[in-house]
Amino acid sequence: MAQKEDYYKALGVSRSASADDIRKAYRRLARKHHPDVNPGDKAAEEKFKQISEANDVLSDPKKREVYDKFGSYSENLRDAAARGAGAGTGGVDFDWSSVFSGGGGAAGAGQSAGGNSSFRDIFSDLFGGGAARANARPQAQRGADIELPLSISFEESINGLTTNINVRRSETCARCNGTGDAGTGQVICGTCNGTGKVSAGGGFLRFDQPCPDCNGTGKRRQPCTLCSGKGVVPKFEAVKVRIPPGVDTGTRVRVPGKGEAGRMGAPPGDLFIVTNVAPHKIFTRKGDNIHCTIPVTLPEAALGAKIEVPTVSGKAQLRIPPGTQSGQVFRLKEKGAPSLRGSTRGDEYVEVKIVLPQMIDEDSKELLRQFAKRNPQNPRVEMGLE
Repeated sequence: MAQKEDYYKALGVSRSASADDIRKAYRRLARKHHPDVNPGDKAAEEKFKQISEANDVLSDPKKREVYDKFGSYSENLRDAAARGAGAGTGGVDFDWSSVFSGGGGAAGAGQSAGGNSSFRDIFSDLFGGGAARANARPQAQRGADIELPLSISFEESINGLTTNINVRRSETCARCNGTGDAGTGQVICGTCNGTGKVSAGGGFLRFDQPCPDCNGTGKRRQPCTLCSGKGVVPKFEAVKVRIPPGVDTGTRVRVPGKGEAGRMGAPPGDLFIVTNVAPHKIFTRKGDNIHCTIPVTLPEAALGAKIEVPTVSGKAQLRIPPGTQSGQVFRLKEKGAPSLRGSTRGDEYVEVKIVLPQMIDEDSKELLRQFAKRNPQNPRVEMGLE
């Protein structure tokens, strides 16, 4: 951590935060950035060190008082403690060994009296350490969910489809029925070498916690040779998935029981298919409504006409009234996308765009000149333009 790091900022609390606010903020951040939760993530490990150091100072009233006075932990705080110890009176006197242990000095006793947990106590509480964990037996646990993306066409999103998706998942080990052991006695835990403890953190923030593989006992049952003690084995499976009509980009389709296998007889998780719908060259979707733009000729717009327009379910007739303007929008009721929330459909909104002829012969030009003389109109007059 940089020496000028703001401990309050590191924990995301104000300088007037109570001890309870600091403790809650630390717990929340520790769960998020702990190395066990983020294996191999250097950024998370560094953040974990920062919040641990900040909590160690701000959770102790004496250390927090000195930090608030001098504004630095690694320089002024250490110097202030040294001056207080040398002077004997009027200074700040505490035992730095208490930072890394639950007691053994004046500060450790002060922490016990003040109700503040030591560094180990906090992590024991956060990650389930202690005697209760050491004596715990593996518990049944529901399998994790799996989420996979699926790209489909616009037409498939409207009409729905049934397809097979290759899924890499796990299933309960048939040899040990998910228990993870061979039923032939116990062996020394290879993770902790029989000590029942493993180290966590890094640098001066290292601490011991109960081994997660043997629950702190130092021994494990002889692992199943098929699943290596995991209770589950990998499996590749072609899962049949039905995508209902009306899905859109981001829709999550649930396939029950096709996630990871559960442990100790618990049910498996679910498979979630997240759809990604390709764009369409004519239609644009907004919710359950479909939008499109249709070109019309000048005579059709001026005189009115009945034209054919596309919809997601085929062609339909649309009546264009006389005097239709370019950009005018017409609604085709229930010609939109099917709704996932019921048996209804959205609507289709058709915007007309007047298209002028690209080539006009002399006779046509003369007709337009005569039309202009008979129908003098300046559409810009309301803008104060001639």
